[in-house]
Amino acid sequence: MKKAESVKEFVERIDATKKVNPKDLSSDQDLTIAIMNLISIEEHLVFSGAKTGKTSFYDLIQDVRELRKNLMQKVIPEYEGEVWCISKHLLASSMRLMEVGTKQQSLGHKEDAYKLFNQAYELYCLFWGLNMKMLSVDDVKWVEDNIDDIKKISSRLETSVSAPAETAQPSSALSKMKAFVRKAVDCCIE
Repeated sequence: MKKAESVKEFVERIDATKKVNPKDLSSDQDLTIAIMNLISIEEHLVFSGAKTGKTSFYDLIQDVRELRKNLMQKVIPEYEGEVWCISKHLLASSMRLMEVGTKQQSLGHKEDAYKLFNQAYELYCLFWGLNMKMLSVDDVKWVEDNIDDIKKISSRLETSVSAPAETAQPSSALSKMKAFVRKAVDCCIE
């Protein structure tokens, strides 16, 4: 084996040896959680700057943003169109739903918390589906809003949210992605 030219190359080789299965997303999952937190830090810096009037908070945003962008490139090396931005917003929304869910749980609103946790996970699965090219953007078509269709979809989503994970059969593209991510993302594999 060729000698590593730099520390970065050495670390990348070590990390590659940890991934026995190329679909083992455990390292990438950890990285996406870090990215979620960096997005959150960017938001908190904006609000802290606005609330305190101290521009030093704003001055930190660029460094945090650059770190987040560099880490996102490790998870999303190639993309087209708005996939990068959509991915960032899927991670940010997932993180926020988790936070709201934990607040609801601490208030004793367990059912609301469970729904929020499930929605957070669905967005997280959409992130992976989009970035593992399991979703074809070509298949997505604009559909005019129809209140009856929205009610039907909403009813199906509520039913799937309340169904236990073990007994729910993957039928929709989203539930199939959730089942795939559940199997592929195993944080216990080192």
